[in-house]
This record gives sequence, structure tokens and C-alpha cells, in this order.
Amino acid sequence: MATSPCSSSGVSSSSSSGLGADAGLEIRTRSVEQTLVPLVSQITTLINHKDKPKRSDKTLQAIQRVGQAVNLAVGRFVTVGEAIANENRELKEEMSVACIEARRAGETIAQLTNVASLDHPESDSHITIFTDKTGVVKAARLLLSSVTKVLVLADRIVIKQIITSRNKVLATMEQLEKVSSFQEFVQIFSQFGNEMVEFAHLTGDRQNDLKDEKKKARMAASRAVLEKCTMMLLTASKTCLRHPDCESARINKDGVFHRMRLALEQVIEIVTDSRPNGENEMAPISIYSGIREFKNKVEGLRENLYFLSKENLSAMLEVILEHTEDFTDSAYTSHEHREHILELSKQAKTELEQLVSVWMQAQNQKTKDLMEDLEVAILKTCQCMNELKREVHSAATSLAAELLKYHTDHMVLKALKITGVEGNLEAVAEYTCKLSEQKEQLVEMCRLLRHVSGTEPLEITCIHAEDTFQVTGPQIISAAETLALHPSSKIAKENLEVFCEAWESQLSDMSMLLREINDVFEGRRGEKRVYLSLPRPGKHNANLKALKPVKLDTEEQAKIAKLGLELHLLTSDVDSETEKWEDQENEIVQHGQGMSSMAYSMYLFTRGEGLLKTTQDLFHQAEIFATEGTKLASALHAFSDQVQDDDKPLLLLEAEKLISMCQQLQITAKASVQGKSATFTKVDACILKTRNVMTLLCQLLPLCFKLLRKNKAGNGCLKPAPPWRENRVRTGTNAHTPERRAETFGIKSLENHVANMTFLESK
Repeated sequence: MATSPCSSSGVSSSSSSGLGADAGLEIRTRSVEQTLVPLVSQITTLINHKDKPKRSDKTLQAIQRVGQAVNLAVGRFVTVGEAIANENRELKEEMSVACIEARRAGETIAQLTNVASLDHPESDSHITIFTDKTGVVKAARLLLSSVTKVLVLADRIVIKQIITSRNKVLATMEQLEKVSSFQEFVQIFSQFGNEMVEFAHLTGDRQNDLKDEKKKARMAASRAVLEKCTMMLLTASKTCLRHPDCESARINKDGVFHRMRLALEQVIEIVTDSRPNGENEMAPISIYSGIREFKNKVEGLRENLYFLSKENLSAMLEVILEHTEDFTDSAYTSHEHREHILELSKQAKTELEQLVSVWMQAQNQKTKDLMEDLEVAILKTCQCMNELKREVHSAATSLAAELLKYHTDHMVLKALKITGVEGNLEAVAEYTCKLSEQKEQLVEMCRLLRHVSGTEPLEITCIHAEDTFQVTGPQIISAAETLALHPSSKIAKENLEVFCEAWESQLSDMSMLLREINDVFEGRRGEKRVYLSLPRPGKHNANLKALKPVKLDTEEQAKIAKLGLELHLLTSDVDSETEKWEDQENEIVQHGQGMSSMAYSMYLFTRGEGLLKTTQDLFHQAEIFATEGTKLASALHAFSDQVQDDDKPLLLLEAEKLISMCQQLQITAKASVQGKSATFTKVDACILKTRNVMTLLCQLLPLCFKLLRKNKAGNGCLKPAPPWRENRVRTGTNAHTPERRAETFGIKSLENHVANMTFLESK
């Protein structure tokens, strides 16, 4: 890995006492910054004391204690650094030099502050902080520089871990791409899932650690792509394996792999702070940022009439007005908005001409009247730019609101699913054209919203949304074409569902993004809202009327994001196992699918999406999940009656484990808590215990499937009479009945995702 210390995180900060670390180092992560803060504070205390005239015994003892504390802390720190150096040969030389420098500087500070036992600390016979006033400053600078170098080198190891994890994911993806049998695919995908969890953990920690909000937003967008593409990769690959000669299925799969590789590459670009071929990142300039910079320059004329040229100011306005053409040239901008934007653009040119005229006169003759005229010209120019800003904001947000409302019924997606199952290629072609039109509308909406988003992270979110619609639209089309060619294929149907769900999820994300953009415009940025939605807590239990719905904030979502992703991957494993069963009406399969669906909705909760909007929703879902697990345990007991004695003990043991774990989850979900901290602890415990149940379920399903196969092979594993299946016919509930739907709290394919823009704040 070719990264210099300053490519990961270094220091370019200094204290008020004039201390500064190596100018070639720049701090890019919070962890490095926070590690240095206490050290800077202690050294600053010493520097500030060296010139104080009054030096009581108490002061001298305090100075000595601080000096010794610094030296001891540096010693412990260096010991860790040396251990890291021994474990990483490529950094050993640099790390060792930095550690030696830090240790030497710490010892020097300890010697210079050894003043408590001296009768006359100012005496030249003893070199101290008071006699060698520049020595302590030099030692302090060397200490800060060397400690920072150690931290930066250690940070490079973290980057190396992320790169290594990415390489493992890429290698496994290549295997998945070339696999030719379903059994081999399941095995490799399981490995891929584990590697993706590790990568998610490392990149999630890095995202939280980044200081640059823009990079944070880019990282969040890339991680969101990887997370959603994991499920797409599963279904697209399975569809390709089931229909190997289908061209549209291959195109669909190739699109997923390509998008994942791009996202993985972007993550590495962010963590290494580099771009391919040394290119500089050129983000498109938005109208908002252009207006903000233009107004700052105009208002700066009050303080300095000579700091920029009229040509520079005119060029800045010209760039802004060029960007307004994105609105005036758009087929989706209303006639009224277009006319207003054109009028304000013309007015802005006039106001600037007047401003420049007065400005040039004021440069030659600074009279009171001219300065008053200049102030009026500045105010009128800024007022015109504010009106232009308001007009483009209104144009973009009103268009977004209309489009999101119009497409909220997902009629085109529903039609594609129906005509695909019917095998109606002509109708599918008709609706794919409509979807392409819808895609163009939504892409244009994202482009216009980017201009008025107000902050760089929101701009990045708009760009991410635009990319998502651009890519997902054609993927839905290829998935629909595959289904139309193979209308009886369950996996092709499921694949289309997954891509349609991604589209619906992005539309829901846009609703939240629109709220965020309006909040920034109206100055409400940072307010925490609780969005109420069904099912509400009062509907779950009559005794909960006084309970206020609680929603996790972004920091809490970040803490449980890792657990959530593990839960997501476990649902994929369970779905893969249930797919193997020929009898999809089997009670064990039905309960397993129900539990997987509920676990998936709990995973969406950790992202701020899905039908579970409040913590009470989550607790209610956990209770139902545990009940479903108990029902599965009962089905396993009934199944064990048909199993021969040799296999029965293991099956019963696993069933008892399941009952115990579900009971624990029930107790946790029903426990009464008060306060934000206690509520979050309960959320964390519920998701953790749900994950544990799902892990057990991943072991149980293959065991049951194996016993069934032994029976089919003629080994006599099962007894002939299957009363448990007859019982299922009498008592089982169809997954599509209202009762079943209420219990599972949202089948994946029916969920309307309502995102909380968690990728802005890091999950």
C-alpha cells in the first residue's frame, strides 16, 4: 500500500501557546485528534507556567507532577507503538524512529520539570523549565510531532486492514461470478457474507472517525450501495444459475457486480485519500454554494474595496446564471418558475452592473455619499441573489414533491410484476418504457435538488440518489424481462421483487431527503423529529396509551448498525436454506420464512427504514418473533416424533435451545424501561437476542433438511405417518392472510421503506 503518513491522518493543528505539530501532517480522523488533546493540554499548562513570576512550593510540585505524568504517559504510549512496529515490518523503521523521539522528548520534559526539590529553581546550576525556557518549548514540539507520527503510522495499519478486507471481498466476488453450481454458490456466498460483515465493521468505524463531513457522506453512500447490493447479488446470481442461457439474467447479474466493485473502489479512495491516476476530485458546483460564495465576496467590499477585481465578480455571477439553465431548460420546470428565474437572472446582472459602477467610483474617491451608495448597491445585489435562491429552491422542491406523490403508488412496478408472471413480453416492453420515463424524471429531480441542497453532505446524497435511479432502472427492466421469459420461475420473481424494493426504498429516501433540504433552507437543520406512523404503540396494547413513541437518533443507529447488518446477512442465509425445500408449504419452512421476514424488518429498523418506526414497534416485533420461534420449536417436536431414535436427541436438543432463547427474548421485549439510555440498551439486547435465534435457525434448517433427504433416500429416517403435517393443515396460517401479515409485521416484498437518511450521519 503506497500511502504516506499524511495520506491517512496527520496534524496541522496548534495550540494557543504556539505549539504545532509537524506541518506535513494533517489530522483527518477524530481518534487521532482526541488522543492528542489531553497531551496538548498538559504541555500547554507547563508552557504557561514557565514565565509566571510567583512560584510557590505548591506550584513547583504541580509542575513536577505534570512533567512526570507526561513522561509516564509517553512511556506507555511508546511501548504500544513499539509493539505495533514489531507486528508490522513495513512500518517498523519509521515507527521505531518516532517512538525513540517521543521517549527522548518525554524524558527531557521530566528533567526540565524536576523542580519541586530545588531551593532555587531559577539557579543556573540546575537546568530547569525556568532556566532553559526555550528547551521545554523545543521538547514539547518534538513530543507532539513524534507522538503524532506514531498515531499516523498506526492509522495506516487501520487503512491497510480495510484494504485487505476489500481485497478478500473482491476475491470472493470473483469466485461467485464464476460459480456454476447452486451448492457451490451457497457455500461461497456464506463466506462472502462473513467477509462483508467484517468490511462493514471496519468501514463503519472509519466513517464515524472521519472529520470531513463530505468524505463521511461519500463513505456512507458507498456503504449503502454495498449493503443493498448484497441482497441483489444473491438473487441475481441465483437467477443466473437457474437460467444460465438467459441473456437478460446475465446482464442483470453483471450490473450488480459492476456496481459493487465501483462502491468498493470508492471506499478505498476515501480511506487512502487518493484517486485513480492521480486525478483530483471535481465536484460539480451547485447554485446554492455559488450564491453563498458570491454574496461573501460582495459583502467583503464593505471592508476592502481592492481585494478582488470586477472581472472575478462578474465571472462568478456568470457561472451561477449558467447553472440556472438547468432549471430553465428542464422540461419538468413549470412555466411560472421558468419565467421568474429568467427575470431574476436579468435583474442580478443589472444589480451587479450598478454595484460595479459605484464600487469603481468609491475606489477613486471615498466620499460619504459614495460609501452609502455602495452599501445600497451591496444590499440590493444580495437581496436579488436571495430571491433567486428562493425561486430555484421552490422550483426544485415543488417538482420533487409532485413526482414523489405521483409515483408513491408504484403502479409501473406492480404492472411489471404482473405482466412478468403472465409471461406477456409485449406488455413488459410497454411498462419498461414507462419505467424509463419515470427514471428520467427522477434523475432530473435529483439534479435540481442537488443545486438547492444547502450542504455538501446533502449534495452528495443527491448525487448518490441520482446514480441509484440511473442504475436500478435498467436492472429492474432486465429482471422483468427475465421473469417474462421464465414466468414460472420463483427465483426470477423474487429477483424482480428485490430490485423493485430497492427502487421503492430510494423513493422513500427521497421523501426524507426533501425534508432535510427544506429544513436547511428554513434554518431548522439539526432539529430531531419523531415521525409517527402505523403501527402506533397504542394499537399494540391498551395499557400503553401513556407511552410516547421513541425513535433512535443517528448516534444510536450507528451503534447498532453492525448488529443490524449481521442480522441482514443471517436472513439471507435462512432464505437460502428455505429455498432448498421442495415443499414450500412445510410448517418448518413457513415458520422459518416468517422469522426471517420479521428479522429483516428489525434490520431495517437499525437503518431507520421499514415499517418499524419507533422502539415500541421494535419491541412488539421482537415479541411476535419470539412467539413464531416457539411455534417453530413445537413443529420441530412434532417432526421429531417421525425421526428414528439415533437422530432424535440432537433435534430435540436444538429445539429446547430455541425455546429457551425465545423465552429470553420475550422477557427482554416485555421488560419495562424508562429513560433514553435504558431504552437503547433494551433495543440493543432485543436485536442481539434476535440475531442469536437467527444463528440457531441457520443450523436447524439444514439439519431438518438433511433428515428429510435421508428419508427420501430410503434410509427410513422418518416414520410413515406424519400427524404434524395434518396438524399444520388444520392450524397453519397462510402467509398471505391478514392475520399472518399482521403477525410478521411486514413481508419484505410489501414493505414501503421510509429512510431516515442514516447514510448522512453514519449508521
